[in-house]
Amino acid sequence: MSKKNANLEKLATLSRRAVTLEGISQLLSWDQETYMPESASPARAEQRKLLAELSHAIKTGPDFQKALEHLCDIKTGKLKTNGLSLVDAAEVRIYARDFAREKKLPSSFVQEFTQLCSESIVVWQKAKTKNDFRLFRPNLEKLVEMVRKKADLIGYKEHPYNALIEEYEPGMTVTIVDGVFSEIRQAVQKLLDKRKATKVKEIEIEATPDQQLEVLHDVLNLIGFDFGRGRLDLSAHPFSSSYHPTDSRITARKGSDSMIVQILTTLHEAGHSFYEMGLSVKDYGTPLGQHISLGIHESQSRFWETRIGRSQAFWKLYLPRLQKRFKKDLGKVSLDDFMKQLNHVQPSLIRTDADEVTYPLHVILRYELEKELMTGKLKVKDLPERWKEAMKSLLGVTPKSDREGCLQDIHWSMGAFGYFPTYSLGNVYAAQMFESFSKKHPDWEKRIEKGDFGFIRDWLSDNVWQHGRRYDGTELIKKISGKALTAKPFIDYISKKYGARGVN
Repeated sequence: MSKKNANLEKLATLSRRAVTLEGISQLLSWDQETYMPESASPARAEQRKLLAELSHAIKTGPDFQKALEHLCDIKTGKLKTNGLSLVDAAEVRIYARDFAREKKLPSSFVQEFTQLCSESIVVWQKAKTKNDFRLFRPNLEKLVEMVRKKADLIGYKEHPYNALIEEYEPGMTVTIVDGVFSEIRQAVQKLLDKRKATKVKEIEIEATPDQQLEVLHDVLNLIGFDFGRGRLDLSAHPFSSSYHPTDSRITARKGSDSMIVQILTTLHEAGHSFYEMGLSVKDYGTPLGQHISLGIHESQSRFWETRIGRSQAFWKLYLPRLQKRFKKDLGKVSLDDFMKQLNHVQPSLIRTDADEVTYPLHVILRYELEKELMTGKLKVKDLPERWKEAMKSLLGVTPKSDREGCLQDIHWSMGAFGYFPTYSLGNVYAAQMFESFSKKHPDWEKRIEKGDFGFIRDWLSDNVWQHGRRYDGTELIKKISGKALTAKPFIDYISKKYGARGVN
């Protein structure tokens, strides 16, 4: 084996230090959303501010810059060193791209923004609990102001949103997203226009929080979740957080009244966790040991939640197990009736509870509002009413409260503007991946019915996890499917599943 380039080794060492600091900050964030006393919020904000300062200093410091300049032209990313492997060259390209972006953000801005986000999460939680947007509005106004400044500091072409989405989905632009979302919106609304007014009896399961956790642990064990490297807890908003391939944590919703939604949500978060656990331990902290993008990350969660978790094969296996636990509520429910309820399509108010047909519209709504906030077309004070108008236009339903409207998601309190499009891009990526997966494993349903999930993890490891950030999302999807990014497989999937009989 050839010796690694010394400057590339230097970059790897520095990158690992920065990523380790970021992992500590994320761990503090996990604690904040699960167990931290409310009064500790100011101290936690200071802690995360310091960690952000230290990490940013490493990633933009003279040692990092010097090593990078030996390998490439920082402005263009063009290699200066001959003899690097294709993998090493990809690493240099990613280091250069990240450095250029980070260098444009002053340390003072990074610290202030990190502190504001940490403080805002607690304010958002309180506002949501009290169902009062006015409590969160001052923080959100500051966040929007700082995010606009962030876009200006980074620089952009055509639209300020391009600077923001690049952070979560490298190479993606408003033009591409607008095109993909337009196709999805038309297809979904066409399905909804054909929707039959068929009533489906809702299956209700009375389960205590402890009973829900028992079921969720059972589901995770069934699909091969490694509790030696991960754990499950409760939080106000379900999420997945990872600090190393050996430490990946997921949460389910605290206070949920739907056992089925909890199962689907947990499958979703497990998909994220599988991806993080599947990254290279050896390359931890370097581009080869990191996830590609949040769109690809979301493809993993949607792969497990929708294509596996909403399949008849999965419930042919798991419904009998659930019926043994809840005989009173499920004992007489047939698989056919259960699947009708599970795949029932009905426009709803809450994104995370939405069916797979209407879910993209929730994402499109947030994407459009974010663009309006970034250009100043929409003022923060007008957000609740604008949200209601958009929900009525897209989904035909209107929130009656802030809690089920513009306060339902945590993302804006985290400063994560540019994040939401990755949710629907994840659906598109997952659909293209699943086409290739099902060709490789045409017997996938029979294997799931027998409780075999290892082959799914193996395929995802071979095709996604092992690559780290060697490819951008669009490059990876072309490598897997042989086709450029397209919404067609996703549209074909929902049209075939729900179009022939009409969505009910």
